[in-house]
Parts: sequence; C-alpha cells; structure tokens
Amino acid sequence: MCGIFGYVTDKEEALGPILIAAAERLTYRGYDSVGAATIHHGKIDLRKDTGKVGEVAAKYNIAEMRGQRGITQLRWATFGEPSQVNSQPHLDSDGDMVGAHNGNVVNNVELREQFMAEGMTVRSQNDGETCVHAVERYINKGYQFIDAIRLAYGDLQGDYTFVIGRADDDKLYAFKKGSGMVVGLGEGFTCVSSDLPSILPLTRNVIRPQDGEIVTLWADRVEVRSVKDGKLIDRQPELVTETMDAVQKGGYPHFMLKEIHEQAQVARELLHLLDGSPDVAPLVEKMKKARHLYLIGCGTSYHAASVGAVYFAQLAGRAAIPVLAPQFIAQYAPAVGHEDVGIFVSQSGETKDVLNALEAAEKHGMACFGLANVVGSTLTKATSFCLPLCCGYEISVPATKTFTNQVVTFLYLAYRLAGKDTAELARIPDLMDQTLDMVGPQIEAIAKDINTWNDMYCLGYGATYPIALEGALKLKEITYAHCEGMLSTEFKHGPLSAVSQGYPILFAAGPEDVPLIISGINEVKVRGARTIVIAQEDPRLRANGDDLVALPPTDPQVNALLAVLPLQLLSYHMSVMRGFDPDFPRNLSKTLTVD
Repeated sequence: MCGIFGYVTDKEEALGPILIAAAERLTYRGYDSVGAATIHHGKIDLRKDTGKVGEVAAKYNIAEMRGQRGITQLRWATFGEPSQVNSQPHLDSDGDMVGAHNGNVVNNVELREQFMAEGMTVRSQNDGETCVHAVERYINKGYQFIDAIRLAYGDLQGDYTFVIGRADDDKLYAFKKGSGMVVGLGEGFTCVSSDLPSILPLTRNVIRPQDGEIVTLWADRVEVRSVKDGKLIDRQPELVTETMDAVQKGGYPHFMLKEIHEQAQVARELLHLLDGSPDVAPLVEKMKKARHLYLIGCGTSYHAASVGAVYFAQLAGRAAIPVLAPQFIAQYAPAVGHEDVGIFVSQSGETKDVLNALEAAEKHGMACFGLANVVGSTLTKATSFCLPLCCGYEISVPATKTFTNQVVTFLYLAYRLAGKDTAELARIPDLMDQTLDMVGPQIEAIAKDINTWNDMYCLGYGATYPIALEGALKLKEITYAHCEGMLSTEFKHGPLSAVSQGYPILFAAGPEDVPLIISGINEVKVRGARTIVIAQEDPRLRANGDDLVALPPTDPQVNALLAVLPLQLLSYHMSVMRGFDPDFPRNLSKTLTVD
C-alpha cells in the first residue's frame, strides 16, 4: 500500500509533471517512498526511492520523464523495509513490464519462493513486485495478457489494486480485489488510480470497477472485463461533482489545523444529511429489535463507537457492545446470528480489520450496516447500507473531523432510538465553533508548558472515557510522546505510581461527574501532578485543578463531544513545537488496508 496512479495518452509527452502532481494528491494517506515509471519509445524508465514526493522527484529528475504511458506509486511499508529496492513501481525479470499495487498480497513470501524457483529475477521483498511476477509467470507460459492477468488474479491472495504495462504495448492494465480503484476518461487520455483525488483535477468522467474486474486503458477508451470468464462488461462512466477545494490548506499552516476548524461545518452538513436520509429509520428499527447490538471499529473509529455505546445507554436505555474489529472475530462472531445487528465503522471504508470482522459477522447471518466517510468504498458496498460521514477529504493522517462526525452520527441515532427531537442537535456546530474560539490561546500556552514531558495520562469517565482514549491517541500519533488514555477511577489501581513533580495529567470531565473527577484530581495533585481539566465552567473544578479549560455549558452527551476539540488542538500544537509535521506522522498511514 498506499496509493497508485496510471496514465495513458495518445502522444509522447512530458509525463513527469503529471505523475508528480498525481502522487502529491495521494500523500494524505501517509507513505515512506515514492516512484514513477514511464514507457517511452518501447523502453521503460523507472525512478524511485524512499522519501517525500518532492525530494525523490528532485533527486531523480522525475519532471523530465517522457512517454505515452506512466505509473506512479506511494508506498507505506508492509512487506520489506522502506528502501530504494522495495519502493514501487517494479519491473519483471527482463525489464519489459512494469507495475505497482496498493494493498496487501498476503501470500507474498510463498509466491516469491516459487518465482525464484522458476528462474525469475526477484529483486525485492515487496508484494508489489510479486504482482508483476504473477503476471509474468503466465506470459512466460504463452498466455495472452488478459488471460495472464486472470490467472495471476487467482494466485494473488489478499486485497489489492494493481496496474501494469508492457514496453511494446500501447495500453495499461489494471485490476482490483478488495481495494479501491477509479478510472478516469479525458480528452486524449485515460487514467486509473486507487483514489479519486488524484484524478479529479484531470477529469470528472470516471468509471468505478468492481472486484474481479480487469480494465484495459487505451488513450481514447477503456474496456472492462470479468476476471472469471474474460467477457466484456458494460460499465458506463459517471460524472463526479465533488470539488478539490478541501485539499487546499486554505491559509492554515497544516491540514490538521484546517480540518480541526472544519469540524463545525461538516457536522452541520452531516446533520442535514441524516435528517433527509431514508436509511436512518430502517437502521433504528433494526437496532431496536436486535438481540445484541455491536459497534465495531479500530483506533479512532473504535473510540467513536465507544462514545456511541454510552449515548445509546444513557439516552435510549439500549445496551450496545463497542468492540475492536479483530477482537470481535474471536470474542463475538462465533456467537452472533440473524437476530443481532452490527454497525461497522471506518473512516475510509477500506480498513482491512473492519472488513475482516464484517466478513466473519456475515458468515453467521448477522445484520450488518456501515458508517464511513468514502462513498463507493468497500464497506459502503459490502453492508446492507452505509451512512456517510459527510466530511469531504481528510488530508491529515490524524483523524479529526471524521471522528467528530462519527460521534455526531451515534448521538443522532441515540436520539432517534430514544424518540427525542433531533432538531436539538442543530446547536452542536455553533458550540464546536464557540469551543475552538474559547480554548485556542489557553491550549497553546498549556502545550508550551508541558511540551518537555514525554509521558502523561489522559483520564475520563462515562462518555468522556473514550474521549480520553482518543485524546491520548492523538498525542501519541503526532507528538511521539507516550500518553495513556484511561478510565479516571482506574488510575489509582497502579498507574498512580508514575506521578512525579509536574507530571501532566489531563482530565476530561462531564458536568455530572464533577465530584468523582475532583477526587481523581486531588489524588494525583497531592503527589505533585500538573492537573489540566477540560470541562464546562465549574467553581469546584477551578478550585481543585491547576488549569480549567472551559467548555460552553451544555448537556453531558454534547459536552463529551466538545471535550475532544481541546485535546486535538493540544496534540497539534505540541507536535508543531517539537518540529514534527502533524499531517504526516512517521510510521502511520491514513487508510490501513492490511491485517
């Protein structure tokens, strides 16, 4: 993984700038290496290395690359360490085919051993090269290219999208299995990508191939064929209306800060969408009648699901079980059935762990529904229906607006379950803007005060417990400091021993939990801790804590949602103060399409 783009034109031209621009539009996914290949006068020109797009492009003069066909790829290491040889694209043994993939070929090691035993030249440990050799294997046996791809598809286990071209051919070929792929049709060119943003500035006429389909791209047309039998598939193009405004920083120094400030607007748009959605009422009825209700996600999405479970219980008296997707498979999937309901949560809709859990649940007959930000993603197609998050593109790797819209969705569903008037939720966007205005300068000052610490805790209770988990995750993701999120009442059961003079401890406190939080504040404060409380104004908290980051007054459920905003800002400012890029933290990817 992480992103691919292929381009076919009807004339020899400077493809380097096109490939560089496409690669830059894929960078939001997180990556460790970049490469580009062009086919020019029957020869393949391949240039790649670890590093950022601009660095690699300058080092290898990618802008000067010419040809009629080109491929670029951004890689996030899974098979093989980040290195020049493991970077993509990859060549076949003789250097007359080149290809790149997005995703994960899980039988990579076994296939590499087979290819070497068959006499192929295997240069890397990367599964992108394995995809190339999988096609090469059948070309060597005399198969036509489409048939070679069909057979290779059967050999490659996992979830991936792959694009490949030959030096003596005027086409590119692409196929997909469980990972995203979009084809673009323009004047005098066609293109293919793992992701829509890399295509939109070039054309808005797109085709969305399905799993088990092969696309052949000429400069003036495309063909879609079935992997199963090779027959042509009539798939008509559609016009995409989305804008690319959201991928511009809009005057903010980083995408993360821009996206933090976009949260009120996307929440407003989401609430409008939910009000008019025909899918909400059927989902609510399914949830009401469910024997057991599961909320399944990973990372940030799991934290949102955990907030949702508290909302369902507090507002509607409906028990829900939030569970990490891989653990669902072991702990719950064997016991579920058609009387149970699962809501599968993924920002990208491509999270492999979530898709694995979905597959396990479906095998046992559970009713499965989705919540995702990317319409047309695998999750949106694999569930009975999927509620969209309505966030637009989130460029920064740390999730901000996708998290808050997940929480807003669960709060909306809790209101519907409880028979409450969802018009009351229209106040949330204004409260979010008000919160950011109120806490901004104070949070920046606190960040400066505690930035020397590389160890801290973030504590919460009830609906703010998963908010504390999310705040701790943000701090870990982009400051590289260790911050552990924990239920506040659990802190005395061991972690209290970590407290020393000045040790930072963050508290997210709901208005109904003030006495309990005051107890927690004092048990650490008397041992020297610096206590930072995020809560609505309360003289008791102000008297007991070292700092009170005041939120606008509201009910406990909305209070929990607002409490995450200062934690997002704190992680952002500490990251920048440490000299890190909060948009692209090391070792992380936006979309995790691997197990």
